[in-house]
Amino acid sequence: MKTTNTGSARYEGLGKSGKGSVSTGSGALKDQPYGFATRFEGAPGTNPEELIAAAHASCFTMALSFALARAGHEQGTLDTEAKVTLEKEGEGFTVTRSDLTLTGRVEGIGREEFEKLAAEAKANCPISKLLKAEITLETTFEG
Repeated sequence: MKTTNTGSARYEGLGKSGKGSVSTGSGALKDQPYGFATRFEGAPGTNPEELIAAAHASCFTMALSFALARAGHEQGTLDTEAKVTLEKEGEGFTVTRSDLTLTGRVEGIGREEFEKLAAEAKANCPISKLLKAEITLETTFEG
């Protein structure tokens, strides 16, 4: 099985004074504002790190849900928060970490098995793997 999903971004103006919008192919996000102010000053809108945090939390939680089901567990609730940290390094910025915080309520499982399955889900969910993945770039310049 293979799926391909899309996201798009537009930025008008450059640098701090520019304003952007981000959308998803599904329409779940449509022209959501982003820019310097949403990323660093708490203005309404989103930012890339927030989107990565949501993607990582949802991917990890789904991976753990499926692992628990494969292990024979049928009932439960999983709540995950991801905190993605962006830090200044030299002249630029780097995403330095994604911290997952999980609260799980699953019938018929012990702490040791739950933590083992959670660790495996963290290591193997596609977004965890993406954060270590090769990134390609194709450009078209219309100068």
